[in-house]
Amino acid sequence: MGLAVLWAVMPRPPLREGLGFSQAVMDRQGRLLRLTLSPDEKYRLWVPLASIPPALVEATLLHEDQHFRQHLGVNPIAVGRAVWRTWILRGRRVGGSTLTMQLARIRYGIDSRTPRGKVWQMLRALQLECTWSKDDILEAYLNLAPYGRNVEGVGAASLVYFGKGVEKLSLAESLTLAVIPQSPARRDPTRDEGALTAARLRLFDRWLEPHPEDLERRTALSAPLSVRAPGELPFLAPHFVQATLRTLPVGSGVMTTLDLSLQRQLERHVRQYIERRKAVGIRNAAAMLVDWRTLEVRAAVGSGDFFDEAIEGQVNGTEAKRSPGSALKPFIYGLAFDQGLIHPRTMLKDTPTGFAGYGPENFDGSFAGPLPAEEALTRSRNVPAVALASRLRAPSLYGFLRQAGITGLRSEEFYGLSLALGSAEVTMTELVELYAMLANGGVLRPLRLEADSPRPEGVRMLSAEASFLVLESLKGAKRPAQTYQSEWARDAVPVAWKTGTSMGYRDAWTVGVAGPYVIAVWVGNFNGRPNPAFVGQWAAAPLLFEMVDSLRAKDPDMHRVRWTPPAGVSRVSVCALSGGIPGPHCQRQVSTWFIPGTSPIQACDVHREIWVDTRTGKRACGPGPSARAEVYEFWPSDLLRLFQRAGIPRRVPPPESESCGIARASAEGVAPQITTPEQGVDYDVRASATTPQTVPLAAVTDADVRQVFWFVDEQLVGTAPRGEPLHWVARPGTYVVRAVDDRGRSDARALRVRLVP
Repeated sequence: MGLAVLWAVMPRPPLREGLGFSQAVMDRQGRLLRLTLSPDEKYRLWVPLASIPPALVEATLLHEDQHFRQHLGVNPIAVGRAVWRTWILRGRRVGGSTLTMQLARIRYGIDSRTPRGKVWQMLRALQLECTWSKDDILEAYLNLAPYGRNVEGVGAASLVYFGKGVEKLSLAESLTLAVIPQSPARRDPTRDEGALTAARLRLFDRWLEPHPEDLERRTALSAPLSVRAPGELPFLAPHFVQATLRTLPVGSGVMTTLDLSLQRQLERHVRQYIERRKAVGIRNAAAMLVDWRTLEVRAAVGSGDFFDEAIEGQVNGTEAKRSPGSALKPFIYGLAFDQGLIHPRTMLKDTPTGFAGYGPENFDGSFAGPLPAEEALTRSRNVPAVALASRLRAPSLYGFLRQAGITGLRSEEFYGLSLALGSAEVTMTELVELYAMLANGGVLRPLRLEADSPRPEGVRMLSAEASFLVLESLKGAKRPAQTYQSEWARDAVPVAWKTGTSMGYRDAWTVGVAGPYVIAVWVGNFNGRPNPAFVGQWAAAPLLFEMVDSLRAKDPDMHRVRWTPPAGVSRVSVCALSGGIPGPHCQRQVSTWFIPGTSPIQACDVHREIWVDTRTGKRACGPGPSARAEVYEFWPSDLLRLFQRAGIPRRVPPPESESCGIARASAEGVAPQITTPEQGVDYDVRASATTPQTVPLAAVTDADVRQVFWFVDEQLVGTAPRGEPLHWVARPGTYVVRAVDDRGRSDARALRVRLVP
């Protein structure tokens, strides 16, 4: 009775609690990427019994304990034989241990070479048998038995010696592992001098009794196996593996989404590209390849060289926060498509423009004038992007990024409209998720690193229609150093891609959707050191297209997978010059994608028919005997000025006859729009200034305007020719500024002038 009580109050003997384990990371085909050491410097990996091949289980029991399923932890016959031979006859030491006794010795550190230790080992074995099932004990033994050097358990042994998961072991490999624990030092697989092969063949002879059909395998089993030492374990895709290990439970293995062949392909491209571009200061790069259909990461290169301290190679460039530059612009256009502000052929203005004190400029220092929205996006013009961002309703670009889960964002006021040009920082992973969202019809999902991880429902960020329009627009960008779009680039493998260059030339980006993949490339320095060569178009895009071409040659999905038009888009004809619904005077029309019920419907207002007096050549007041109807282009004054600078002639309307009344004229055309003073901006004059200080007064006018009259608080302060500013001598105070064109149309704006020291 006392023994029963003692037995009941004893703590349950642990099998794996308190032990440290390795972590194994494999690619999608089961190829080992890395096996970590346990905290006690062992290769030890826990594998469920159900995952261990039956042949290995059977061979182990055949070699170690044939009666494992029958005894209660101690085999009296085997123990008696061991005592007789070892202690009575003083012959060769015989252990007589069952598999359960061996587990007790391993798990609890028992010295079984003394009689006292042997008794304690047997008691522990009995306790295990009374507490755990046979399968539990067998599983624990196979995971904790010694397999030479610092390798424990069949899971780690299979990966270390044979480079494969235990479930893929051959019969020869299973028999080999079965005989090692009995003498792990003599039967070390990495330096077999015959003892291991001999033991394997002896076990095979016993194996043939229940399995005579395997007799023909004897020749193969006689040959030494190809094995590797623990020091030869792979250390592959280091940045990707580290990211995976952070989410992996200790003591487990994981099949990842990474494709080792694609990983090596990407690494080779990055390494060779850096080598070729060293002359311009390119020393480091990062890249990712993601299947947008499943969000699986197929390859990830975190730096040019993980082991290069000079470039801080162990920093993971796919997770580093960097400025994306213009790589965020596609999402401005996506929001604008969804909010009905534009369609792909809507004409946008790329002219000098101020936005509440913020005056964006283009990378090339020039302005292109009127551009279709899709061209403004592919040419990465800054002013149209900022202008669109300023017009967005909820969600704004900031709200969009916040909803997308971009981490580390400051307040919206901190960025202002500079956010449109990439003033916030994102990671490559976050950027790839956003571009994969476009390919997935506007639904955002996180990237997947583990092959069996569930695919979340995702969050809708854009409509399928807007996402498609963005990709179709980006597809029109020319390949680097290419002045035309080749048949290959247009039809064989369409690539929707966008570059980005951070302020100060610190980061060069290119992200593209090609076939089933999103590919991202970053070039820069982790320490933020600038380089004029770090321009997305020149530094990152060539590497991306090298990868695209390489994938195109090897992956048939590159040719089969396409993004397709959703049901909610259609093709319509618009005026080529204005992007509006063609009027009777549009001379050329083009086809564009359109979202019925969402995309803006505006008639073309560039081509207008007016009456011209055939005698004077001036604009007539209306139809008459000497009046002829003619069509002219009515361009705003800021665009006309750009045309003039570029030497591009436009057919502008002639001046109006002096006999026409201003009342009729003011009812037609477009009123002026004041550009300066800017809305919400205070202008300062310094008390210490010795010369007059002025505020420029400027407005964009219709094409038929010749002169603008400027009023400050109803007092005329001067006139200016169309497209030219008037410099008004400023005085402290609050005013109302009014611009009136020579056809009687007007615009007004408040102005505040402050006196500062």
